Amino acid sequence: MTINLIDKLEYDATFDCVQCGFCLPSCPTYLTMKEEKHSPRGRINLVKYAVEGKAELKDLEEAIDLCLGCRQCETVCPTNVQYGDIYESAVEVLRENRNKKLDTQLMSIFLERNYMLDAMYKGLKLYHSPLISTIISKTKALDVLPERLGKMASILPPVKKEKTNIQNPFRTKKTTVGFFRGCMMDAFFSNINDLAIKILEAHDIQVVEIKQQTCCGALQHHAGEMEKSKKLAKLNIEALEKYDVDYYVNAIGGCGASLIEYDHLLRNDEKWKDRAEEFVNKVRDISVILDDIELNLDVPIHTRATYQPSCHLQNVQHVFNEPEKIIQQIKGLEYKVLPEKDICCGSAGIYNIVNYKASMEILNRKMTHVTEVEPQLIITSNPGCHLQMLLGVKNEGLEEKIKVKHIVEVVAEACGIK
Repeated sequence: MTINLIDKLEYDATFDCVQCGFCLPSCPTYLTMKEEKHSPRGRINLVKYAVEGKAELKDLEEAIDLCLGCRQCETVCPTNVQYGDIYESAVEVLRENRNKKLDTQLMSIFLERNYMLDAMYKGLKLYHSPLISTIISKTKALDVLPERLGKMASILPPVKKEKTNIQNPFRTKKTTVGFFRGCMMDAFFSNINDLAIKILEAHDIQVVEIKQQTCCGALQHHAGEMEKSKKLAKLNIEALEKYDVDYYVNAIGGCGASLIEYDHLLRNDEKWKDRAEEFVNKVRDISVILDDIELNLDVPIHTRATYQPSCHLQNVQHVFNEPEKIIQQIKGLEYKVLPEKDICCGSAGIYNIVNYKASMEILNRKMTHVTEVEPQLIITSNPGCHLQMLLGVKNEGLEEKIKVKHIVEVVAEACGIK
């Protein structure tokens, strides 16, 4: 038994796994790689063997690095194995014993500094300006980039951020929410945040935007940087708890999953754990709020649509039915269920950048199911999934036939909100 590792890895939790194999059909890496070490139970065994001295830490690296952390295995597990805890502990131990990936380091620097995010936003605006777009197109500048970066750059959407008015932070309506805009969401998809706020306000819900909020800490958490994650969690709790609101609302499946696990992240901190629990009790995805009100869906949308759920919206926030219930209420919309919709699309934060080949194999499998239902519209609920599905559509040469929209965009259109 390796004494050092038993204190760091979630060894006891590994014994909850009875090796039944229920997780195998739900694991995207097992489905594409077809190796036991790339399944949840295979990874659990490797963690157990590392503690028992039957395997070295380097034997865990490939299996853990190529896990998407989608946690679909938790949702289907009959014995309630806490795979997320086991995986998280392995990521943290591996990070301590080797250098971090440059991609993760750079992304972490960007997300934790608002001025860097502002610079990214301005860069994206410039990138989409007519002059720069023409130059890039004619010179084929993206071709000189590594494939993974060139392809991602090719599908970045135009950005537009509305000037936020200073809003009354005091309660003026029966239902009041604090809005969490997120980092990457506000850089790439600020228009979706703006539309979400307009929808809420159009349905008599007061929205308070809280400028002191910061990065949710999801990427840092996934990279095993727990101290950074805890610091960001405390900053957000401190920023949002000051306001008299009923809920903390976001339109980002991944960030919402990070926010809703602050109590777990800070469970051993006596000063913060109660505050974290109170905070978590107020976290809501936008779809939960919209499902709870009578939406004015008066404008028909005549299209055939399917829905690709966010893994963390489902498997961490446990929001399964609300988005589809809303979609099916929209007049004129023909809804088709996507086969294997609960399987990850391969985005997983920056997985599609740091593990590009594995991500594309998962995306290719996803797109075979998309072509089966022949949608004209793919609806998403998370910016990472959104970009990944845009890339999938582009890879298949279907840009003229299939649009990709966030559920907020679709609801806003059905409500006549522009």
